[in-house]
Amino acid sequence: MNPNAYRARAEQGRVQIGTWVTMIRTPAVLTLLQAAGLDFARVDMEHSPFSMETVADMATLARALDFPLVVRPPEGNREWITRLLDAGVWNLHVPQVDTPEQAAEVAACARYAPLGERGMYGFGPHTMYRTLPPGEHMAAANARVHVTAMLESRRAFERLDEIAAVPGIDALTIGPTDLAQNLGVLGTPAQKPVLDEHRRRLVEAARKHGKAVAMLTDSVEGVREMIALGATIVNYASDAAVLRNGYAALVAEVRR
Repeated sequence: MNPNAYRARAEQGRVQIGTWVTMIRTPAVLTLLQAAGLDFARVDMEHSPFSMETVADMATLARALDFPLVVRPPEGNREWITRLLDAGVWNLHVPQVDTPEQAAEVAACARYAPLGERGMYGFGPHTMYRTLPPGEHMAAANARVHVTAMLESRRAFERLDEIAAVPGIDALTIGPTDLAQNLGVLGTPAQKPVLDEHRRRLVEAARKHGKAVAMLTDSVEGVREMIALGATIVNYASDAAVLRNGYAALVAEVRR
Protein backbone atom coordinates (compact mmCIF):
# COMPACT_ATOMS: atom_id res chain seq x y z
CA MET A 1 0.00 0.00 0.00
CA ASN A 2 1.33 3.45 -0.89
CA PRO A 3 2.25 5.82 1.93
CA ASN A 4 -0.05 8.77 2.59
CA ALA A 5 1.44 11.56 0.45
CA TYR A 6 -0.83 14.13 2.13
CA ARG A 7 0.53 13.30 5.57
CA ALA A 8 4.12 13.08 4.32
CA ARG A 9 3.97 16.53 2.74
CA ALA A 10 2.35 17.99 5.87
CA GLU A 11 5.11 16.55 8.06
CA GLN A 12 7.75 17.97 5.72
CA GLY A 13 6.12 21.41 5.78
CA ARG A 14 5.59 21.37 2.01
CA VAL A 15 2.78 23.52 0.62
CA GLN A 16 -0.04 21.54 -0.97
CA ILE A 17 -3.02 22.95 -2.83
CA GLY A 18 -6.40 21.25 -3.11
CA THR A 19 -10.07 22.00 -3.57
CA TRP A 20 -13.43 21.16 -2.06
CA VAL A 21 -15.55 18.64 -3.93
CA THR A 22 -19.13 19.56 -3.10
CA MET A 23 -21.12 18.77 -6.23
CA ILE A 24 -19.47 16.32 -8.65
CA ARG A 25 -20.17 12.87 -7.30
CA THR A 26 -18.50 10.71 -9.93
CA PRO A 27 -15.15 9.38 -8.65
CA ALA A 28 -13.66 10.19 -12.06
CA VAL A 29 -13.49 13.85 -11.01
CA LEU A 30 -10.36 12.87 -9.05
CA THR A 31 -8.52 12.05 -12.28
CA LEU A 32 -9.41 15.51 -13.61
CA LEU A 33 -8.28 17.30 -10.44
CA GLN A 34 -5.03 15.36 -10.37
CA ALA A 35 -4.41 16.14 -14.04
CA ALA A 36 -4.99 19.83 -13.25
CA GLY A 37 -2.03 19.68 -10.88
CA LEU A 38 -3.80 19.76 -7.53
CA ASP A 39 -2.26 17.91 -4.59
CA PHE A 40 -5.47 16.67 -2.96
CA ALA A 41 -9.27 16.73 -3.10
CA ARG A 42 -11.43 17.37 -0.05
CA VAL A 43 -14.92 15.87 -0.11
CA ASP A 44 -17.56 17.58 2.00
CA MET A 45 -20.08 15.27 3.66
CA GLU A 46 -21.24 17.91 6.16
CA HIS A 47 -22.89 20.29 3.71
CA SER A 48 -23.14 18.17 0.54
CA PRO A 49 -25.24 15.16 -0.48
CA PHE A 50 -22.44 12.59 -0.77
CA SER A 51 -23.30 9.09 0.43
CA MET A 52 -20.94 6.63 2.11
CA GLU A 53 -21.05 4.47 -1.03
CA THR A 54 -19.89 7.35 -3.23
CA VAL A 55 -17.11 8.33 -0.82
CA ALA A 56 -15.97 4.70 -0.55
CA ASP A 57 -15.72 4.52 -4.36
CA MET A 58 -13.79 7.79 -4.40
CA ALA A 59 -11.42 6.50 -1.73
CA THR A 60 -10.71 3.38 -3.79
CA LEU A 61 -9.84 5.41 -6.87
CA ALA A 62 -7.84 7.92 -4.82
CA ARG A 63 -5.63 5.14 -3.48
CA ALA A 64 -5.18 3.68 -6.96
CA LEU A 65 -4.22 7.09 -8.35
CA ASP A 66 -2.05 7.91 -5.32
CA PHE A 67 -4.03 11.16 -5.18
CA PRO A 68 -4.91 12.03 -1.57
CA LEU A 69 -8.57 12.23 -0.62
CA VAL A 70 -9.60 14.20 2.46
CA VAL A 71 -13.13 13.85 3.83
CA ARG A 72 -15.09 16.12 6.13
CA PRO A 73 -17.63 13.93 7.95
CA PRO A 74 -20.97 15.33 9.08
CA GLU A 75 -19.77 15.00 12.66
CA GLY A 76 -16.57 13.99 14.41
CA ASN A 77 -17.94 10.99 16.26
CA ARG A 78 -17.02 7.31 16.46
CA GLU A 79 -19.67 6.22 13.95
CA TRP A 80 -18.51 8.47 11.11
CA ILE A 81 -14.79 8.20 11.80
CA THR A 82 -14.89 4.40 11.97
CA ARG A 83 -16.94 4.03 8.78
CA LEU A 84 -14.77 6.42 6.78
CA LEU A 85 -11.48 4.91 7.90
CA ASP A 86 -12.72 1.37 7.25
CA ALA A 87 -13.83 2.50 3.77
CA GLY A 88 -10.20 3.36 3.07
CA VAL A 89 -10.24 7.11 3.74
CA TRP A 90 -6.93 8.19 5.23
CA ASN A 91 -7.43 11.91 5.86
CA LEU A 92 -10.17 13.45 8.01
CA HIS A 93 -11.16 17.12 8.24
CA VAL A 94 -13.32 17.15 11.35
CA PRO A 95 -15.85 19.97 11.93
CA GLN A 96 -17.00 21.72 15.11
CA VAL A 97 -14.19 20.74 17.48
CA ASP A 98 -14.96 23.01 20.43
CA THR A 99 -13.03 21.47 23.34
CA PRO A 100 -9.85 19.49 23.99
CA GLU A 101 -12.06 16.66 25.20
CA GLN A 102 -13.74 16.51 21.78
CA ALA A 103 -10.35 16.68 20.07
CA ALA A 104 -9.08 13.80 22.22
CA GLU A 105 -12.14 11.72 21.38
CA VAL A 106 -11.65 12.34 17.64
CA ALA A 107 -7.98 11.38 17.89
CA ALA A 108 -8.80 8.23 19.86
CA CYS A 109 -11.43 7.10 17.34
CA ALA A 110 -8.96 7.56 14.48
CA ARG A 111 -6.13 5.39 15.82
CA TYR A 112 -5.70 1.89 17.15
CA ALA A 113 -4.18 1.04 20.53
CA PRO A 114 -1.92 2.09 22.12
CA LEU A 115 -2.53 5.51 20.56
CA GLY A 116 -6.32 5.33 20.56
CA GLU A 117 -9.42 3.17 20.59
CA ARG A 118 -10.27 2.74 16.90
CA GLY A 119 -12.60 -0.19 16.36
CA MET A 120 -10.88 -3.25 14.92
CA TYR A 121 -12.20 -4.71 11.68
CA GLY A 122 -10.31 -7.61 10.12
CA PHE A 123 -9.86 -6.84 6.45
CA GLY A 124 -11.56 -4.65 3.85
CA PRO A 125 -10.83 -1.56 1.79
CA HIS A 126 -8.66 -0.23 4.61
CA THR A 127 -6.30 -3.22 4.19
CA MET A 128 -6.76 -3.56 0.40
CA TYR A 129 -8.58 -6.80 1.32
CA ARG A 130 -5.33 -8.32 2.53
CA THR A 131 -5.10 -10.14 5.85
CA LEU A 132 -2.24 -8.62 7.80
CA PRO A 133 -0.75 -9.44 11.21
CA PRO A 134 -2.66 -7.27 13.69
CA GLY A 135 0.38 -5.49 15.04
CA GLU A 136 1.65 -4.64 11.55
CA HIS A 137 -1.76 -3.43 10.42
CA MET A 138 -2.34 -1.28 13.51
CA ALA A 139 1.07 0.38 13.39
CA ALA A 140 0.82 1.11 9.66
CA ALA A 141 -2.72 2.48 9.93
CA ASN A 142 -1.81 4.71 12.88
CA ALA A 143 1.12 6.15 10.94
CA ARG A 144 -0.99 6.70 7.82
CA VAL A 145 -4.02 8.56 9.18
CA HIS A 146 -4.05 12.37 9.20
CA VAL A 147 -6.58 14.34 11.28
CA THR A 148 -7.38 18.04 10.98
CA ALA A 149 -9.52 19.73 13.64
CA MET A 150 -11.77 22.61 12.61
CA LEU A 151 -12.23 25.37 15.19
CA GLU A 152 -15.47 27.18 14.43
CA SER A 153 -16.61 28.93 17.61
CA ARG A 154 -15.68 31.37 20.35
CA ARG A 155 -15.74 28.44 22.73
CA ALA A 156 -13.05 26.64 20.72
CA PHE A 157 -10.76 29.66 20.72
CA GLU A 158 -11.17 30.06 24.48
CA ARG A 159 -9.42 26.68 24.73
CA LEU A 160 -7.25 26.97 21.63
CA ASP A 161 -3.96 26.08 23.30
CA GLU A 162 -5.44 22.99 24.95
CA ILE A 163 -6.94 21.77 21.67
CA ALA A 164 -3.67 22.37 19.84
CA ALA A 165 -1.82 20.30 22.44
CA VAL A 166 -3.93 17.15 21.94
CA PRO A 167 -1.83 14.23 20.62
CA GLY A 168 -3.24 12.69 17.44
CA ILE A 169 -4.55 15.98 16.07
CA ASP A 170 -2.20 16.61 13.15
CA ALA A 171 -3.43 19.96 11.82
CA LEU A 172 -5.62 22.87 12.81
CA THR A 173 -7.89 25.12 10.79
CA ILE A 174 -10.80 27.48 11.18
CA GLY A 175 -14.26 27.24 9.68
CA PRO A 176 -14.41 30.89 8.63
CA THR A 177 -18.12 31.26 7.92
CA ASP A 178 -19.35 29.42 10.99
CA LEU A 179 -16.75 31.16 13.15
CA ALA A 180 -17.80 34.58 11.82
CA GLN A 181 -21.43 33.68 12.47
CA ASN A 182 -20.66 32.54 16.01
CA LEU A 183 -18.68 35.70 16.72
CA GLY A 184 -21.47 37.90 15.36
CA VAL A 185 -19.43 39.47 12.54
CA LEU A 186 -20.69 37.55 9.51
CA GLY A 187 -21.41 39.93 6.64
CA THR A 188 -20.10 42.99 8.50
CA PRO A 189 -17.02 45.17 7.91
CA ALA A 190 -15.49 43.56 11.01
CA GLN A 191 -15.55 40.06 9.52
CA LYS A 192 -12.18 40.11 7.75
CA PRO A 193 -10.08 41.66 10.54
CA VAL A 194 -11.70 39.46 13.18
CA LEU A 195 -11.09 36.30 11.16
CA ASP A 196 -7.53 37.38 10.33
CA GLU A 197 -6.83 37.78 14.04
CA HIS A 198 -8.23 34.32 14.79
CA ARG A 199 -6.14 32.86 11.96
CA ARG A 200 -3.01 34.40 13.48
CA ARG A 201 -3.86 33.01 16.89
CA LEU A 202 -4.42 29.56 15.42
CA VAL A 203 -1.10 29.63 13.54
CA GLU A 204 0.75 30.59 16.71
CA ALA A 205 -0.84 27.74 18.66
CA ALA A 206 -0.14 25.28 15.86
CA ARG A 207 3.53 26.28 15.72
CA LYS A 208 3.85 25.99 19.49
CA HIS A 209 2.56 22.41 19.45
CA GLY A 210 4.06 21.20 16.17
CA LYS A 211 0.82 21.02 14.18
CA ALA A 212 0.29 21.80 10.51
CA VAL A 213 -2.06 24.62 9.51
CA ALA A 214 -4.82 24.25 6.91
CA MET A 215 -6.70 27.21 5.47
CA LEU A 216 -9.21 27.81 2.70
CA THR A 217 -9.57 30.70 0.29
CA ASP A 218 -11.28 31.54 -2.99
CA SER A 219 -8.67 33.66 -4.76
CA VAL A 220 -5.08 33.46 -5.93
CA GLU A 221 -4.20 36.40 -3.72
CA GLY A 222 -5.87 34.57 -0.84
CA VAL A 223 -3.66 31.53 -1.48
CA ARG A 224 -0.59 33.77 -1.24
CA GLU A 225 -1.90 35.32 1.98
CA MET A 226 -2.58 31.95 3.60
CA ILE A 227 0.88 30.65 2.72
CA ALA A 228 2.52 33.83 4.02
CA LEU A 229 0.52 33.40 7.24
CA GLY A 230 1.95 29.92 7.74
CA ALA A 231 -0.56 27.54 6.17
CA THR A 232 0.91 24.62 4.27
CA ILE A 233 -2.41 22.93 3.45
CA VAL A 234 -4.42 25.35 1.30
CA ASN A 235 -7.87 24.63 -0.08
CA TYR A 236 -8.78 26.75 -3.09
CA ALA A 237 -12.52 27.22 -3.73
CA SER A 238 -14.63 24.22 -4.80
CA ASP A 239 -15.68 22.32 -7.89
CA ALA A 240 -19.03 24.16 -7.89
CA ALA A 241 -17.47 27.61 -7.45
CA VAL A 242 -14.84 27.10 -10.15
CA LEU A 243 -17.43 25.84 -12.63
CA ARG A 244 -19.91 28.62 -11.90
CA ASN A 245 -17.30 31.39 -11.97
CA GLY A 246 -15.66 30.04 -15.12
CA TYR A 247 -18.91 29.82 -17.05
CA ALA A 248 -20.17 33.15 -15.66
CA ALA A 249 -17.01 34.93 -16.83
CA LEU A 250 -17.30 33.33 -20.26
CA VAL A 251 -20.98 34.23 -20.64
CA ALA A 252 -20.37 37.81 -19.49
CA GLU A 253 -17.57 38.23 -22.02
CA VAL A 254 -19.55 36.74 -24.89
CA ARG A 255 -22.61 38.88 -24.14
CA ARG A 256 -20.49 41.97 -23.75
